[in-house]
Amino acid sequence: MKNVAIAMLLGSSSALFAGCSAGPTANPGSPGLPSAVDASGSPHELPIRRRGLRRGGAPWPIQNIVIIVQENRTVDNLFQFLPGANTQSWGYNHLHQVVQLQPQSLAAPYDVGHNHAHWLTEYDSGAMDGFDEDTCRGTCPPNPTYADVPQRQVQPYYTLAQTYAFADDTFETDQGPSFPSHQYLVSGTSTISDSSTSEASDNAFTQQGGLTGGCDSPAGSLVPVITAQGANGNPVYPCFQRRSLMNELDAAGITWKYYQRNLGAGLWNAPDAIYSIWSNSAEMAANVIYPPTQALTDIETGKLANVVWITPMDWYSDHPKNNDGAGPSWVAAVVNAIGKSQYWQHTAVFITWDDWGGFYDHVAPTIYTSYELGFRVPLIVVSPYAKPGYVSHVQHEFGSILKFAEETFGLPSMGTTDARADDLSDCFNFNQSPKAFRAVSAPFSRDYFFRYHKPPAELGD
Repeated sequence: MKNVAIAMLLGSSSALFAGCSAGPTANPGSPGLPSAVDASGSPHELPIRRRGLRRGGAPWPIQNIVIIVQENRTVDNLFQFLPGANTQSWGYNHLHQVVQLQPQSLAAPYDVGHNHAHWLTEYDSGAMDGFDEDTCRGTCPPNPTYADVPQRQVQPYYTLAQTYAFADDTFETDQGPSFPSHQYLVSGTSTISDSSTSEASDNAFTQQGGLTGGCDSPAGSLVPVITAQGANGNPVYPCFQRRSLMNELDAAGITWKYYQRNLGAGLWNAPDAIYSIWSNSAEMAANVIYPPTQALTDIETGKLANVVWITPMDWYSDHPKNNDGAGPSWVAAVVNAIGKSQYWQHTAVFITWDDWGGFYDHVAPTIYTSYELGFRVPLIVVSPYAKPGYVSHVQHEFGSILKFAEETFGLPSMGTTDARADDLSDCFNFNQSPKAFRAVSAPFSRDYFFRYHKPPAELGD
């Protein structure tokens, strides 16, 4: 029935936008992908292909990769006071006047523009001085983009960054908001198909103007597209005939799960937009999990898959205007669960933010294409093999996380941005003795996220 549904939805988009590309066409007769291997066994019993031996003949120790995704922050905004990090407390406006960054709460009641057009305005052809010309909604202070978060409000992040490794030269690979960014975090691209160079460049919208995304989007939903030449292409239905790391994991018998804020369509719900994953109902039911707190239960009961993505509920997402300041405690709860579990000795945790959120950052990105790279986002690397207190000044991007996973499990490159990206190896020392875990203190405990449930707020973008 899903195959029929997607065909009807795609056909509806075509009719509404005659003459435009209406997205991928469903092919019910195409061969399906194998279902994921059951993840209920211990991590030592799963059939894992590692990238080889460490120096001295010791086996490759990483068997689980956890990718924690938070929302909408830059390095200058969130880690302004981290010792050794490349941060700057001021920036230029479009008149080339100096503007000092001002402290703003993590739960500040405003949101600044961060779609692709806003990115181009802020970047200003490399001058990095258009941040004052961005838009703002909510209760907006003067110069809302020039802001930094007080360290005391996000101390768990600082504790993790100073205990393990922090990569201050990590760039959002794309120049857009959440929907394409989450596609980059699973595929290394947001192309609309494997055979196309056109990419989804912004958030997807329903005909009524609401935010959506994925193969469960209402009929007539569209996502803007950018061509390889940098022009705006014909909008398409937000469901893609493109492979992802999940496909590669399936083919190799490596388990994965994706934890998210709701089932079905959504800007942050990356698997829902990959047709080959979405069309396999059994796989979606087994591997795409709601709510995110189930990740804590799975870790604690020995059911952690080999590769997992953990996305948040709005109120602990760090998304401006939508969150209540609980994000650092949420991340600490996930890391503490891993650290106290059987998985600690064999796990690498990558904590990143899906896009820059419109906030100021002083480092101009390398420009590879009309849509890559975006501005810097924070990246914390947590593992018993992470270099303690290390600040990496090596250029990384979202594809670096994917490449680490590919090398860990002996997977082929997807041939997207994972091919050019580094593998974050400078953040690790696999010859050091595994670092013993110490719990991360946080204002809210693990139990807080189970007993206090807010309904989804306005969906973050």
